[in-house]
Amino acid sequence: MTDTDVLVVGAGPVGLTLAAELRRHGVDCRIIDRLSDPQPHAKAIGIVPRTLEVWDTMGLVDRVLDEAVPHLGQIVYVDGKARPQVELTLPPEVPYPFATLPQCTTERLLTEHLARFGTEVERPVELQAVEVRPDAVQAVLAHPDGRTERLSARYVVGCDGAHSLVRKAAGLTFDGDALPELYMIGDVELDWELPAGYSMRSVNLDENGEMDDMLVCIPMGARRYWLSMLRPNNSQATPADPDTDTGTGTGTGTGTRPTTTAATTENSPATSDDTTLGSGSGKGPDLGQIQAVLDRLAPEVTTASSLRWSSAFRTSHRLVDRYRNGRLFVAGDAAHINPPIGGQGLNTGVQDAHNLAWKLALVVRGLAAEELLDTYHAERHPVAQEMVNRTVQHARNVRQVGSGPLNGGAQAEMMLWRQAQLLVSYSDSPLTAAQTENRTAEAGPAAGHRAPDCRGLISDLAAYPRRLFDLLRTPRHVLLLFAGPEHASGRGAEQLEACASAAQRAAHGQLDAYFITAADVPQDARPVGLRPSRVRDADGEFRAAYAPQDGEAILIRPDGYVSGRFHPATPERVAEHLRHTFV
Repeated sequence: MTDTDVLVVGAGPVGLTLAAELRRHGVDCRIIDRLSDPQPHAKAIGIVPRTLEVWDTMGLVDRVLDEAVPHLGQIVYVDGKARPQVELTLPPEVPYPFATLPQCTTERLLTEHLARFGTEVERPVELQAVEVRPDAVQAVLAHPDGRTERLSARYVVGCDGAHSLVRKAAGLTFDGDALPELYMIGDVELDWELPAGYSMRSVNLDENGEMDDMLVCIPMGARRYWLSMLRPNNSQATPADPDTDTGTGTGTGTGTRPTTTAATTENSPATSDDTTLGSGSGKGPDLGQIQAVLDRLAPEVTTASSLRWSSAFRTSHRLVDRYRNGRLFVAGDAAHINPPIGGQGLNTGVQDAHNLAWKLALVVRGLAAEELLDTYHAERHPVAQEMVNRTVQHARNVRQVGSGPLNGGAQAEMMLWRQAQLLVSYSDSPLTAAQTENRTAEAGPAAGHRAPDCRGLISDLAAYPRRLFDLLRTPRHVLLLFAGPEHASGRGAEQLEACASAAQRAAHGQLDAYFITAADVPQDARPVGLRPSRVRDADGEFRAAYAPQDGEAILIRPDGYVSGRFHPATPERVAEHLRHTFV
């Protein structure tokens, strides 16, 4: 008998996402953090479109949109001269843009969201030891009153940052290195007149055409900016210690005591020797140092004020060899740290948690076999590997400022989609059905790809059009059955209904099914019998996005990825595929 199903260690954005999703899926969990209070610092601020889609699925996105600000693009200056402006523009069918949101606000919103499920973060509670037994994990927790608690959990997930005790207990390696450059960051207000919503990057080049001075300013609201600058005496950087260097502001929480100085936290963008949190005290830059950089590199005269937080850091990159060892898992900074390029770290960590939560829930509830949990590593480790490699390569090439990949053309468009994390794919996953036919980009998303949104779906009981994401806002699998003229009624409809019934049995009821009828099907044509819910593709957006064939079934996982496409859809094929997930 265990005390809880899952212990989540670390209450940053990753741990909070995981805990909230476990609770939404009906799983008992506890979440601890060693800090008495959440840290009030901006830290990781970039939010990519795919993460906003994840928060939409969770039912959180409206509150995020109320507080985030758009990130529209970047204005670039080299040696004081304007270069082509970078636009972060995605097609209109992508529902959310790039945005910025201070990490402290992200954590507050996620904490409030978690509280709606009746779960609070336990603070300050520190994980001291972990012992894995055949049927459970024994965790030793230290409470602020001096009490030591021995907790039994079926699984423990380390969202406890670069110094993760859970990772060490699991025996996972964390190989990588540090780049030589030292940086300073600051959270300030600027009184310039640059366009709202645009970041600004200004660099100076030396006689060899390489960058020797840099300033990046990212908007966080009215006149509030996150500044990144090269630190003076940059050449004095020394190699990092893998047990003391930290991540890059990806913000995954602090559930274990760091081995660094008191001013350093696991989820701060720093090494133990080069970090100070606070209003410009210690080794973090003060307003005077920040102003000196602005005087050198800002495209117009501006004054910095209201310094909320500053830090100095060296960029590290590391990746675990495995995401799981038995009953122990890692996510976020505990699994990967990377150069802070495009906010990739926090967003990758949030999507780690989103991937793991529904799988843990099915196993805990006895609806899936233990082997399902192996797909967490199989799916997420390659994503982190690509992300770390890409951001490291970008950081190493940053001195060649004149030829960035976002300067235009097909390569720029591909890079933009990759930065938005809209190209993540699980095509090689054991949970992905093999394709029975060749599909091109024009043929809609293949199995393993992200399920895109579309609008204009009309249901029988709503006088307004719905989005496909409205149907996917569920902890269950979703089966979409496309009915053109041949399958909107009669024997074709009976076949689709049989598919829905077989799928619901195979998924133990953890599946929602929808008939989506084509726009050219008469509105009075209805499937027979005890049909699933019906929506009409009134504007043809579903057909444009998914290119379904008449009588095709499309299965979408709880984390918003296409699990399989079946044409012709038969009850046997759909049920057989679901048995790869469900017992």
